[in-house]
Formats: sequence, structure tokens, C-alpha cells
Amino acid sequence: MGLFHRLRDARRPYCTAVVAAAGSSSRMGEGINKLLEPLDGTPVLARTLMALQRAQRVDAIVVAAREADILPFSELCRTYGISKCAKVVRGGENREHSVLLASLEADERTELLAVQDGARPLVTPELIDRVVEKAAACGAAAPAVPVKDTIKTAQDGQVTQTLDRAALRAVQTPQVFEASLLKAALQSALESGAALTDDCSAVERLGKTVYLTDGDEENLKITTPLDLVLAEAILRRREESI
Repeated sequence: MGLFHRLRDARRPYCTAVVAAAGSSSRMGEGINKLLEPLDGTPVLARTLMALQRAQRVDAIVVAAREADILPFSELCRTYGISKCAKVVRGGENREHSVLLASLEADERTELLAVQDGARPLVTPELIDRVVEKAAACGAAAPAVPVKDTIKTAQDGQVTQTLDRAALRAVQTPQVFEASLLKAALQSALESGAALTDDCSAVERLGKTVYLTDGDEENLKITTPLDLVLAEAILRRREESI
């Protein structure tokens, strides 16, 4: 390795990806673990981990899992050659607790934590690297795409407000933060009992700014059986374009 590459690597912050994979998959149907469902022959979680494995700016991976899934997920990492996976750890009572527990298991060299939904198997290494690079510059970053539908708030089945679509963004993962910032934000949220839907919300509670980068409309989250159908179609189109 030349001097330029050594200097570049020395300046690059050590990044650990925390994979949130401890959910119940309740909207997939009884007894179905969506992360182990095949997607073009490869489990959903394996595809997510393979993208993190190929991302140049991710140095290590820690997976938060339900206790019953620790061994299956560990075996999956071995089967698909996910050498960056340092640990598969038991998740917590909710998402923020799971992410915090996994974050506390990250290598002590970790400067950035990249939180990735285990159920986003179509994320690309290029997108991951782009968000990590943005967070390295500004401390907190996430990918997002413009909202296409008109969004309304409602109460008791009645519209209360129509929101300005031009100002709305659908936020994806990975969401990347300075390690100390994310851990402090999650700890604060847990202590206060705040209800959060993503990790950016925890950081925003502390008054910190999260910067957005361009997301990818194909970076969908597998939540229902229909999402698997859509993901299969996207994969087929990707393969046809190669």
C-alpha cells in the first residue's frame, strides 16, 4: 500500500454498522421471520449484511437480534462470508434499546455508528459509503427521498391538515452518527420513555442537526409480504441491466 493510501486510511474514521434485527416481523404473518425469508434465493438479512460487507467505509458490523435468532444469524454470517461481523448480540425491549445495546458492543476505536435496518436488503454499498462520508463531515446524516403522495393528518377519520409535500422526506437507513452522540441520545430517550420511530429522532431530541443525503427509492424496507414481491421485481430488473 502506498503512502497516499496509508494517509487516507489514517484520516478515515472507524465506522461500525449496527444492524437492527431484533424485531418481531408481526406484519409478515404468524411465525414468519422476515429476515430469514428468501429474496431471490438469499435471505433478506444476508443481502443487507453483504452490502455492508462491501461498503468501503464500514469497518465492522454488530447485529442486534432476538435471543432465538442469535445462533441462526451467526451461522448466516459464516455461510455468506460476512467477515466484518464482530458480534451478534441480544437486542432489547424496543428498537432504541436494541441499537444502544449493540452500540455499546462496538469496537473501542469506533468513531461513527451506522444504524442499518436488517430488513433493507436492497441498500447499496455506494449509498452506505455516501452517508458515512456525510456523517464524518457533519456528525449526523441519513439518506432520504422526496415524498410522492399527498400527506394529510387525520383524527377520528377526518382530515385535520394537508402537509406541504415539497418539504417532506421519507428517511431511510443507514443513519450515521458520531458514536458518543448516538449513545447519549439513545440513553436519554430511554430514560425519558420517548417513543421513537428512528434513530435520527433520538439525536433531534438533543437539539442536534441531522443532515440528509440523497436516498434511493429502491432502498425499501421489508415489512409486509407485498414488499418481498416488490423487492424480487427490483432484483430482477437489476440483474437484467447488468
